[in-house]
Amino acid sequence: MLKAAQPQPSNLTNKTAMVAEGNWQIIQAPAKVNLSLRIVGRRADGFHLLDSIVVFANVGDHVAIRPAVGQPSFSIRGPFASSLEGSSGHNLAILADQAFTKAFGGKHSDIRLWKRLPTAAGIGGGSADAAAVLRLKAKLVGMELNDPNLTNIALSLGADVPMCLRGLSAKVEGIGELLSLAPSMPPLAAVLVNPGVMLATPTVFKARSGPFSSPAVLPKIWQNLREVAEAIAELGNDLTQSAIAIAPEVADVLESLRALSGARAVSMSGSGATCFALFDDPKTARREAGALKSRQPGWWISSTILNL
Repeated sequence: MLKAAQPQPSNLTNKTAMVAEGNWQIIQAPAKVNLSLRIVGRRADGFHLLDSIVVFANVGDHVAIRPAVGQPSFSIRGPFASSLEGSSGHNLAILADQAFTKAFGGKHSDIRLWKRLPTAAGIGGGSADAAAVLRLKAKLVGMELNDPNLTNIALSLGADVPMCLRGLSAKVEGIGELLSLAPSMPPLAAVLVNPGVMLATPTVFKARSGPFSSPAVLPKIWQNLREVAEAIAELGNDLTQSAIAIAPEVADVLESLRALSGARAVSMSGSGATCFALFDDPKTARREAGALKSRQPGWWISSTILNL
């Protein structure tokens, strides 16, 4: 259990900021949002090939590490800590610490995780936590984040970890490891909504049927929200229908988001169940998030900015 004397993340607001308190290093692990997600093929080993545009939010978990003295410790606090109870041996943050130490030496880390993002939600929570650990450990030894050895470790932990390690808007291909520049776009005011349903990514992919999509042909720039919204409507998310078949609540979320005043684009992120809507400005997003929260108090709802 975290004690009052241990680090608190309340003063960490920027997703790229790192704060040192005593021996602790603290960083935000921002949510990943797929503005689009096309499934364009499948490898012989069963992994699906993706064509996706990913951006990051200014909301997320927080991760703190320090060099362990003796046996490494791990603890979780936060509104979604209970969803991870009993799974610490498989937590990606711990696995990231173990993989980094095995590859590069040094001490294992004590890890403190503030779980503010819903789990199995299509917004990369666990992957972002793992990436945060890798970022912090790389910083401690002076390693560049684009070091190929670090990228290989990230990929070994999961297809979403390399993009979360990079932490920048990207066009994502392959199984998630091929990253290139996304179209330049403005910051996007958004509302993220999860109905409290956990969706396992492999299950959603397995439920998908039909032909594969063609890769997207993208411009170098989306100049405004209108162009972003048009692209989201055109590109879509190929996993939406399979997610709805498993969890009909996803359809309820999408319908509720479309009904919000000023919603310019609505879609599902990743394999769900989190969905998002884009708005003209943060004030409108906050207002509509509050209105939806009053109608759906059991849902996780967060107004945020994407692509800061």
